Amino acid sequence: MSVPAVDSKQLLKAPGKPAAAVTDEVRRRVEAILLDIERGGAQAVRRWSRELDGFDPASFVVERRELEDAAESLDPRLREHIGFAQAQVRQFAQAQRATLSELRTEPLPGVLLGHRHIPVQSVGAYVPGGRYPMLASAFMTILVAKTAGVERVLACAPPQPGGSIHPAMLYAMWTSGADSVICLGGVQALAALAFGLIDDLPAVDMLVGAGNAYVAEAKRQLFGRVGIDLLAGPTEILVVADASADPELVAADLLGQAEHGPTSPAGVIAIGEDVGCAIEAAVDQLLVGWPTAHIAGEAWRDHGWIAIAADDEQAIALADEAASEHLEVHVHDSKLAMYLERLRNYGSLFLGTEATVAYGDKGVGTNHVLPTLHGARYTGGLWVGKFLKTCTWQQLTPAGTRAVAPAIEAICEAEHMLGHGITATMRLKRAGA
Repeated sequence: MSVPAVDSKQLLKAPGKPAAAVTDEVRRRVEAILLDIERGGAQAVRRWSRELDGFDPASFVVERRELEDAAESLDPRLREHIGFAQAQVRQFAQAQRATLSELRTEPLPGVLLGHRHIPVQSVGAYVPGGRYPMLASAFMTILVAKTAGVERVLACAPPQPGGSIHPAMLYAMWTSGADSVICLGGVQALAALAFGLIDDLPAVDMLVGAGNAYVAEAKRQLFGRVGIDLLAGPTEILVVADASADPELVAADLLGQAEHGPTSPAGVIAIGEDVGCAIEAAVDQLLVGWPTAHIAGEAWRDHGWIAIAADDEQAIALADEAASEHLEVHVHDSKLAMYLERLRNYGSLFLGTEATVAYGDKGVGTNHVLPTLHGARYTGGLWVGKFLKTCTWQQLTPAGTRAVAPAIEAICEAEHMLGHGITATMRLKRAGA
């Protein structure tokens, strides 16, 4: 998300210099690790795991007994809440899948065309566990992939200092449908999945999931060898607020998302200067007792901003220009339908005061793997359709050849691709034309 182009007088609070999406050091480091693993194979994976995580198990694949122990260690109420969130995500993914239909059409007599939605065969899902154990990331990647019909999902997460995945993360990964759970983190995990270097598990076709700058850069460099969901930087939130908004609630939502990390941008488009001033004061007040103020406060200080819009029209234009990952709209209820209709650039949209980013992040049903860094201009987030290949097919009869081949012959001749033309001519002759 970038600050929209406004006159300096319209910025009540300006951000500092934006954090670089990826530094040269990160790029070179990732390139060196990937090259070393590609050449050195499984031994190189193990060496990097020892060096970066201090972890060198007999096998990186988590045994079933450890998965069962993790389940037993959790509060039953937490298991119920995880099950609730998984059901929400699954239900929404199933509803999305139901909107995608197979196609079969006959535009000309004897010419049959169509497409099929074919699931990717194998996916590697990275579940981050650095600053926080990210349970919900398992729902968004593993569970949605399985709902799409992916045959094999390998789930990876980094080890804790003690040498195992956080128990609640293990449980979330297992119950989301992972076929294998792998305790391996960072660049070495993605490389091992892409190159097929974990025990006898074959290489995956696609990598998905969020992570730090090194994980994101590894996905970028591995793209082509495997598919990826999208490239993402630090998480973002933008709130559009008018005079009906509750400043404290807006401030809480800003700081809640900013606790992801000190480089997470948080922006406000306030319709009226009084609204912006009230929100800024509420942020300062909440920070006094905010439990993660050491992170969220730094993010707000260095990457928070407040722009003043004259009216709803300008607010919508500025929000589209910002193209934020998460966009909350705190305006009068009578205007929400208009905002839904008019807004175009966002990763996920949260309409009204009851919809908060935390719901989307943790389990209301929509996916939390979303575009950042202005990417919402050209893509949406991860969804069930991302795991499906829409593949076309065609079938012709002799009548279809007689209808199509003359045009194909002429185009091939004009392009000087005479061999292509011969394949049409041969069929045309055999069709009796």
